[in-house]
Amino acid sequence: MKYTIFAFVIILFVSCNTSTDNVPFVERDYTEANEQEITKYLEDNNLIAEKSDTGLYYIIDEPGTGAQPTADDNVTVAYKGYFTNGTVFDESSANGVSFGLRQVIQGWTEGIPYFKEGGSGTLLIPAHLGYGGRTIGPIPAGSVLLFDVKLISVN
Repeated sequence: MKYTIFAFVIILFVSCNTSTDNVPFVERDYTEANEQEITKYLEDNNLIAEKSDTGLYYIIDEPGTGAQPTADDNVTVAYKGYFTNGTVFDESSANGVSFGLRQVIQGWTEGIPYFKEGGSGTLLIPAHLGYGGRTIGPIPAGSVLLFDVKLISVN
């Protein structure tokens, strides 16, 4: 019995080891690499984009004529998400998807309000406005994300 208690105590101590807590996580800065990737994509595809103060690039193909959302609104958006190499990682139906702009990546929270209902265009989102240094499903850490978007409605 005392060996069982001793084994239990050892397992308890080992499982409570916090040695990884002492290793700081250092977020890699993808800013320069993302900037080069976005500008090369724009040049290679003969595109002209606006750039916000945060580093978000956006192209407005159709500004729209309806309501213009704020970052606090719920919206319905049809979209296609892809990388600069053209690989699609996500796509909605033509009917779009509804969500709150505070519930998505920062690039969407900032970028969707550039459009009015009926508007469409492209968001070119550097990693710091997307998923940063985290790998999320098919999206590798540090990725530039491109989204063709159509703002269907402000709800």
